[in-house]
Amino acid sequence: MDKQTYSISFICLGNICRSPLAQGVFQDLVNRESLEERILISSAGVGNWHVGEPPDPRMQKTAEARGIPLRNRAQQIGPGDFRHLDLILAMDQSNLSALEQMCPRGMENKLKLFRSFDPKANGNLDVPDPYYGGGKGFELVFDIVSRTSPEILKFIRSKLGC
Repeated sequence: MDKQTYSISFICLGNICRSPLAQGVFQDLVNRESLEERILISSAGVGNWHVGEPPDPRMQKTAEARGIPLRNRAQQIGPGDFRHLDLILAMDQSNLSALEQMCPRGMENKLKLFRSFDPKANGNLDVPDPYYGGGKGFELVFDIVSRTSPEILKFIRSKLGC
């Protein structure tokens, strides 16, 4: 019998800043744990403005400076994607609301806020969107994503029993 797999997707507004970073950081973590055959990782946006584009150059620069390549192209999530995903993590409350609007009945339990796993969230469950800010915003998002990703991996490992 094949080993069980677990599919996760990170969701932000346009899939060029926060969610591709989360995908890259999480993929790196999963690869280091040799779980890439068991945990399938993607990212998408709730909007279609950037479909087909690479991640924002500022986010790429921030990630690459910390050894994380961002290789995805922006895509938009749709209702059909919910069927094959086990966990859908929204980067902020606005993204979560948009996901709730398109979520097929009975699949709401797949939706969570990314920072609900953040050990330092202190009630602030939104990953700030750095798009209109300066470089410090991208660094802040990287810090949030990198400290939260191991907690998400613990959660998924508990679901997979590994």
